Amino acid sequence: MSVTIKDIAERAGVSFSTVSKALRNSPLVQDITKHKILEISKELGYQPNIAARRLVSNKSWTIGVVWPSVERVTPSTLITRINHELAKHSYTTLLSINETNLAIETFIRLQCDAILVFYDQERREGGNIRSFPTPINIPILYYGIDGLTPYTTIDTVRSKAIELAVHHLVELGHQRIAYIGHVKSKDPLQYEKVVAFTDLMNKYNLPITSESILPINSLDTHEGYMTAKQLLISTQRPTAIISGSYDLTKGILRAVNELRIRIPEHLSLVSYDNIQQMEELEVPMTAVGVSLDEIVDTTVETLLRLMNDKGPVPSVNLEPELVVRSSTSPPQI
Repeated sequence: MSVTIKDIAERAGVSFSTVSKALRNSPLVQDITKHKILEISKELGYQPNIAARRLVSNKSWTIGVVWPSVERVTPSTLITRINHELAKHSYTTLLSINETNLAIETFIRLQCDAILVFYDQERREGGNIRSFPTPINIPILYYGIDGLTPYTTIDTVRSKAIELAVHHLVELGHQRIAYIGHVKSKDPLQYEKVVAFTDLMNKYNLPITSESILPINSLDTHEGYMTAKQLLISTQRPTAIISGSYDLTKGILRAVNELRIRIPEHLSLVSYDNIQQMEELEVPMTAVGVSLDEIVDTTVETLLRLMNDKGPVPSVNLEPELVVRSSTSPPQI
Protein backbone atom coordinates (compact mmCIF):
# COMPACT_ATOMS: atom_id res chain seq x y z
CA MET A 1 0.00 0.00 0.00
CA SER A 2 1.35 3.43 -0.95
CA VAL A 3 2.12 6.02 1.72
CA THR A 4 -0.21 9.04 1.78
CA ILE A 5 -0.09 12.53 3.24
CA LYS A 6 -2.53 11.25 5.87
CA ASP A 7 0.06 8.71 7.07
CA ILE A 8 2.72 11.41 7.36
CA ALA A 9 0.34 13.79 9.16
CA GLU A 10 -0.61 11.13 11.72
CA ARG A 11 3.03 10.25 12.40
CA ALA A 12 4.06 13.93 12.69
CA GLY A 13 1.03 14.97 14.69
CA VAL A 14 0.13 17.80 12.32
CA SER A 15 -2.66 18.58 9.85
CA PHE A 16 -2.87 17.42 6.24
CA SER A 17 -2.49 21.03 5.15
CA THR A 18 0.75 21.45 7.07
CA VAL A 19 2.22 18.34 5.50
CA SER A 20 1.19 19.51 2.04
CA LYS A 21 2.81 22.92 2.58
CA ALA A 22 5.98 21.39 4.01
CA LEU A 23 6.37 19.05 1.03
CA ARG A 24 6.11 22.09 -1.25
CA ASN A 25 8.78 23.87 0.85
CA SER A 26 6.30 26.58 1.80
CA PRO A 27 7.68 29.42 3.97
CA LEU A 28 4.43 29.21 5.97
CA VAL A 29 5.76 26.12 7.78
CA GLN A 30 8.42 26.53 10.45
CA ASP A 31 11.79 25.02 9.56
CA ILE A 32 11.80 22.61 12.52
CA THR A 33 8.34 21.29 11.58
CA LYS A 34 9.27 21.12 7.90
CA HIS A 35 12.42 19.15 8.69
CA LYS A 36 10.46 16.69 10.84
CA ILE A 37 7.86 16.14 8.11
CA LEU A 38 10.50 15.64 5.41
CA GLU A 39 12.35 13.14 7.57
CA ILE A 40 9.15 11.16 8.20
CA SER A 41 8.19 11.23 4.51
CA LYS A 42 11.62 9.92 3.60
CA GLU A 43 11.46 7.23 6.28
CA LEU A 44 8.04 6.07 5.07
CA GLY A 45 9.10 6.16 1.41
CA TYR A 46 6.47 8.69 0.44
CA GLN A 47 6.04 9.38 -3.30
CA PRO A 48 3.85 12.36 -4.26
CA ASN A 49 0.69 11.59 -6.20
CA ILE A 50 0.60 14.02 -9.12
CA ALA A 51 -3.11 13.56 -9.72
CA ALA A 52 -3.90 14.24 -6.06
CA ARG A 53 -1.74 17.34 -6.01
CA ARG A 54 -3.56 18.67 -9.04
CA LEU A 55 -6.94 18.21 -7.33
CA VAL A 56 -5.75 20.27 -4.36
CA SER A 57 -3.91 23.09 -6.16
CA ASN A 58 -5.09 22.83 -9.79
CA LYS A 59 -1.41 22.28 -10.67
CA SER A 60 0.60 19.15 -11.37
CA TRP A 61 3.87 20.68 -10.09
CA THR A 62 5.63 19.09 -13.06
CA ILE A 63 7.54 20.67 -15.94
CA GLY A 64 8.17 18.72 -19.14
CA VAL A 65 11.62 19.09 -20.68
CA VAL A 66 12.28 18.21 -24.32
CA TRP A 67 15.97 17.37 -24.31
CA PRO A 68 18.36 16.78 -27.24
CA SER A 69 21.14 14.73 -25.65
CA VAL A 70 22.39 13.29 -22.38
CA GLU A 71 25.89 12.69 -23.75
CA ARG A 72 27.53 16.13 -23.89
CA VAL A 73 28.87 17.64 -20.67
CA THR A 74 27.53 21.20 -20.94
CA PRO A 75 23.88 20.32 -21.71
CA SER A 76 23.91 17.62 -19.02
CA THR A 77 25.31 20.05 -16.46
CA LEU A 78 22.72 22.63 -17.49
CA ILE A 79 19.68 20.40 -17.10
CA THR A 80 20.97 19.06 -13.77
CA ARG A 81 21.24 22.60 -12.44
CA ILE A 82 17.83 23.64 -13.81
CA ASN A 83 16.25 20.59 -12.21
CA HIS A 84 17.88 21.44 -8.88
CA GLU A 85 16.62 25.03 -8.94
CA LEU A 86 13.09 24.05 -9.96
CA ALA A 87 13.00 21.57 -7.10
CA LYS A 88 13.46 24.50 -4.73
CA HIS A 89 10.10 25.75 -6.02
CA SER A 90 8.54 22.29 -5.51
CA TYR A 91 8.55 21.37 -9.21
CA THR A 92 9.51 17.99 -10.64
CA THR A 93 10.98 17.80 -14.13
CA LEU A 94 9.99 15.10 -16.62
CA LEU A 95 12.70 14.56 -19.25
CA SER A 96 11.98 13.34 -22.78
CA ILE A 97 14.44 12.69 -25.61
CA ASN A 98 11.65 11.78 -28.04
CA GLU A 99 10.88 13.75 -31.20
CA THR A 100 9.77 17.25 -30.18
CA ASN A 101 6.10 17.16 -31.21
CA LEU A 102 5.64 13.70 -29.70
CA ALA A 103 7.26 14.82 -26.45
CA ILE A 104 5.07 17.93 -26.23
CA GLU A 105 1.90 15.93 -26.90
CA THR A 106 2.90 13.56 -24.08
CA PHE A 107 3.48 16.43 -21.67
CA ILE A 108 0.08 17.90 -22.58
CA ARG A 109 -1.60 14.58 -21.75
CA LEU A 110 0.27 14.54 -18.43
CA GLN A 111 -1.01 18.09 -17.81
CA CYS A 112 2.40 19.56 -17.05
CA ASP A 113 2.37 23.14 -15.81
CA ALA A 114 4.93 24.22 -18.43
CA ILE A 115 7.14 22.76 -21.15
CA LEU A 116 10.80 23.63 -21.71
CA VAL A 117 12.07 22.82 -25.22
CA PHE A 118 15.78 22.75 -26.01
CA TYR A 119 16.74 23.25 -29.62
CA ASP A 120 18.04 20.18 -31.40
CA GLN A 121 19.25 20.14 -34.99
CA GLU A 122 18.25 16.54 -35.67
CA ARG A 123 14.67 17.14 -34.53
CA ARG A 124 14.44 20.31 -36.60
CA GLU A 125 15.46 18.44 -39.74
CA GLY A 126 12.75 15.88 -39.03
CA GLY A 127 9.89 18.35 -39.25
CA ASN A 128 8.77 21.93 -39.15
CA ILE A 129 9.77 23.41 -35.83
CA ARG A 130 6.82 25.84 -36.02
CA SER A 131 4.40 22.93 -36.02
CA PHE A 132 4.50 22.54 -32.25
CA PRO A 133 0.99 21.96 -30.96
CA THR A 134 -0.06 25.02 -28.94
CA PRO A 135 -1.83 24.07 -25.72
CA ILE A 136 -4.00 26.92 -24.49
CA ASN A 137 -3.18 26.49 -20.82
CA ILE A 138 0.39 25.14 -20.95
CA PRO A 139 3.14 27.71 -21.64
CA ILE A 140 6.18 26.72 -23.67
CA LEU A 141 9.67 28.13 -23.11
CA TYR A 142 12.16 27.58 -25.90
CA TYR A 143 15.95 27.51 -25.40
CA GLY A 144 17.61 28.18 -28.74
CA ILE A 145 17.48 30.91 -31.36
CA ASP A 146 15.19 33.88 -30.78
CA GLY A 147 12.64 34.22 -33.59
CA LEU A 148 12.86 30.60 -34.75
CA THR A 149 9.59 29.77 -32.99
CA PRO A 150 6.61 31.87 -31.83
CA TYR A 151 7.36 31.02 -28.20
CA THR A 152 9.20 32.92 -25.48
CA THR A 153 12.89 32.13 -26.00
CA ILE A 154 16.09 32.11 -23.98
CA ASP A 155 18.89 32.91 -26.42
CA THR A 156 22.61 33.46 -25.96
CA VAL A 157 24.44 35.85 -28.28
CA ARG A 158 26.86 33.27 -29.67
CA SER A 159 28.31 35.64 -32.27
CA LYS A 160 29.36 38.02 -29.48
CA ALA A 161 31.13 35.17 -27.68
CA ILE A 162 33.23 34.40 -30.76
CA GLU A 163 33.91 38.11 -31.19
CA LEU A 164 35.29 38.21 -27.65
CA ALA A 165 37.49 35.18 -28.36
CA VAL A 166 38.93 36.52 -31.61
CA HIS A 167 39.50 39.99 -30.17
CA HIS A 168 41.32 38.51 -27.16
CA LEU A 169 43.66 36.48 -29.38
CA VAL A 170 44.31 39.38 -31.74
CA GLU A 171 45.18 41.63 -28.80
CA LEU A 172 47.72 39.01 -27.73
CA GLY A 173 49.28 39.19 -31.20
CA HIS A 174 47.93 36.05 -32.88
CA GLN A 175 47.31 36.08 -36.63
CA ARG A 176 47.04 32.40 -37.56
CA ILE A 177 43.81 31.50 -35.79
CA ALA A 178 41.68 28.43 -36.51
CA TYR A 179 38.14 27.51 -35.45
CA ILE A 180 37.01 23.96 -34.61
CA GLY A 181 33.23 23.72 -34.42
CA HIS A 182 31.89 23.93 -37.96
CA VAL A 183 29.36 21.07 -37.92
CA LYS A 184 28.67 19.74 -41.43
CA SER A 185 24.91 19.78 -40.89
CA LYS A 186 25.08 23.58 -40.47
CA ASP A 187 23.27 23.50 -37.15
CA PRO A 188 22.13 27.16 -36.77
CA LEU A 189 23.40 27.33 -33.18
CA GLN A 190 26.88 26.34 -34.34
CA TYR A 191 26.76 28.06 -37.73
CA GLU A 192 26.19 31.40 -36.01
CA LYS A 193 29.63 30.97 -34.42
CA VAL A 194 31.25 30.06 -37.75
CA VAL A 195 29.82 33.13 -39.48
CA ALA A 196 30.99 35.34 -36.61
CA PHE A 197 34.51 33.86 -36.79
CA THR A 198 34.74 34.47 -40.53
CA ASP A 199 33.48 38.04 -40.20
CA LEU A 200 35.93 38.83 -37.42
CA MET A 201 38.89 37.37 -39.29
CA ASN A 202 37.99 39.55 -42.28
CA LYS A 203 37.55 42.57 -40.01
CA TYR A 204 41.09 42.16 -38.67
CA ASN A 205 42.48 41.34 -42.15
CA LEU A 206 43.65 37.94 -40.96
CA PRO A 207 44.16 35.02 -43.36
CA ILE A 208 41.42 32.41 -43.76
CA THR A 209 42.67 29.21 -45.38
CA SER A 210 41.06 25.85 -46.09
CA GLU A 211 42.39 24.72 -42.70
CA SER A 212 41.14 27.71 -40.72
CA ILE A 213 37.65 26.22 -40.40
CA LEU A 214 37.63 22.46 -40.78
CA PRO A 215 34.14 20.86 -41.03
CA ILE A 216 33.31 18.31 -38.34
CA ASN A 217 30.58 15.71 -37.91
CA SER A 218 29.62 16.44 -34.30
CA LEU A 219 30.62 18.28 -31.15
CA ASP A 220 31.92 15.25 -29.27
CA THR A 221 35.39 14.71 -27.80
CA HIS A 222 36.61 12.25 -30.44
CA GLU A 223 35.71 14.68 -33.24
CA GLY A 224 37.71 17.41 -31.50
CA TYR A 225 40.66 15.05 -31.17
CA MET A 226 40.67 13.92 -34.81
CA THR A 227 40.18 17.43 -36.22
CA ALA A 228 42.83 19.01 -34.01
CA LYS A 229 45.35 16.30 -34.84
CA GLN A 230 44.80 16.87 -38.55
CA LEU A 231 45.14 20.62 -38.09
CA LEU A 232 48.21 20.59 -35.85
CA ILE A 233 50.36 18.40 -38.12
CA SER A 234 49.74 20.65 -41.13
CA THR A 235 52.39 22.99 -42.52
CA GLN A 236 50.13 25.97 -41.74
CA ARG A 237 49.70 25.13 -38.08
CA PRO A 238 47.85 27.90 -36.26
CA THR A 239 49.21 29.65 -33.20
CA ALA A 240 45.73 29.75 -31.66
CA ILE A 241 42.51 27.71 -31.83
CA ILE A 242 38.97 28.63 -30.85
CA SER A 243 36.92 25.58 -29.89
CA GLY A 244 33.14 25.44 -30.33
CA SER A 245 32.38 23.43 -27.18
CA TYR A 246 33.75 21.95 -23.96
CA ASP A 247 33.65 18.40 -25.36
CA LEU A 248 35.60 19.45 -28.45
CA THR A 249 38.15 21.15 -26.20
CA LYS A 250 38.79 17.91 -24.31
CA GLY A 251 39.53 16.21 -27.62
CA ILE A 252 41.80 19.05 -28.73
CA LEU A 253 43.78 18.73 -25.49
CA ARG A 254 44.23 15.02 -26.13
CA ALA A 255 45.68 15.72 -29.59
CA VAL A 256 47.90 18.46 -28.18
CA ASN A 257 49.31 16.07 -25.58
CA GLU A 258 49.99 13.35 -28.15
CA LEU A 259 51.87 15.81 -30.34
CA ARG A 260 53.75 17.21 -27.32
CA ILE A 261 52.57 20.73 -27.98
CA ARG A 262 52.64 22.94 -24.91
CA ILE A 263 49.75 25.27 -24.04
CA PRO A 264 50.01 28.24 -24.12
CA GLU A 265 53.71 28.34 -25.14
CA HIS A 266 53.19 26.66 -28.52
CA LEU A 267 49.43 27.07 -28.92
CA SER A 268 46.78 29.28 -27.34
CA LEU A 269 43.33 27.77 -26.88
CA VAL A 270 39.98 29.47 -26.21
CA SER A 271 36.81 27.44 -25.72
CA TYR A 272 33.12 28.22 -26.03
CA ASP A 273 31.02 27.10 -22.99
CA ASN A 274 31.48 29.18 -19.89
CA ILE A 275 31.22 26.39 -17.33
CA GLN A 276 33.12 25.54 -14.14
CA GLN A 277 34.68 22.47 -15.74
CA MET A 278 36.85 24.77 -17.91
CA GLU A 279 38.85 25.74 -14.85
CA GLU A 280 39.28 22.10 -13.85
CA LEU A 281 40.92 20.92 -17.09
CA GLU A 282 44.61 20.00 -17.08
CA VAL A 283 45.23 23.50 -18.45
CA PRO A 284 42.73 26.00 -16.98
CA MET A 285 40.87 27.12 -20.08
CA THR A 286 40.16 30.65 -21.29
CA ALA A 287 36.45 30.53 -22.09
CA VAL A 288 33.69 32.58 -23.69
CA GLY A 289 29.93 32.33 -23.34
CA VAL A 290 27.14 33.07 -20.92
CA SER A 291 27.84 31.74 -17.43
CA LEU A 292 25.90 28.63 -16.47
CA ASP A 293 24.55 30.41 -13.39
CA GLU A 294 23.00 33.13 -15.53
CA ILE A 295 21.46 30.64 -17.97
CA VAL A 296 19.97 28.57 -15.14
CA ASP A 297 18.66 31.55 -13.17
CA THR A 298 17.13 33.17 -16.26
CA THR A 299 15.53 29.92 -17.46
CA VAL A 300 13.95 29.16 -14.08
CA GLU A 301 12.81 32.76 -13.58
CA THR A 302 11.24 32.87 -17.05
CA LEU A 303 9.48 29.53 -16.53
CA LEU A 304 8.00 30.77 -13.25
CA ARG A 305 6.83 33.98 -14.95
CA LEU A 306 5.22 32.03 -17.78
CA MET A 307 3.31 29.92 -15.27
CA ASN A 308 2.28 32.79 -13.01
CA ASP A 309 1.90 35.90 -15.21
CA LYS A 310 -1.27 36.38 -17.20
CA GLY A 311 0.28 38.45 -19.98
CA PRO A 312 2.99 37.53 -22.51
CA VAL A 313 6.59 37.12 -21.28
CA PRO A 314 9.29 38.60 -23.54
CA SER A 315 12.21 36.58 -24.87
CA VAL A 316 15.63 37.07 -23.29
CA ASN A 317 18.96 37.45 -25.08
CA LEU A 318 21.87 36.73 -22.73
CA GLU A 319 25.20 38.51 -23.21
CA PRO A 320 28.37 36.35 -23.08
CA GLU A 321 31.61 37.17 -21.31
CA LEU A 322 35.30 36.35 -21.64
CA VAL A 323 37.00 34.55 -18.75
CA VAL A 324 40.79 34.62 -19.18
CA ARG A 325 42.80 31.73 -17.74
CA SER A 326 46.20 30.23 -18.44
CA SER A 327 45.49 28.63 -21.84
CA THR A 328 46.21 31.82 -23.80
CA SER A 329 49.32 33.97 -24.13
CA PRO A 330 51.15 35.96 -26.85
CA PRO A 331 52.53 33.75 -29.65
CA GLN A 332 56.15 32.66 -29.31
CA ILE A 333 58.24 34.24 -32.02
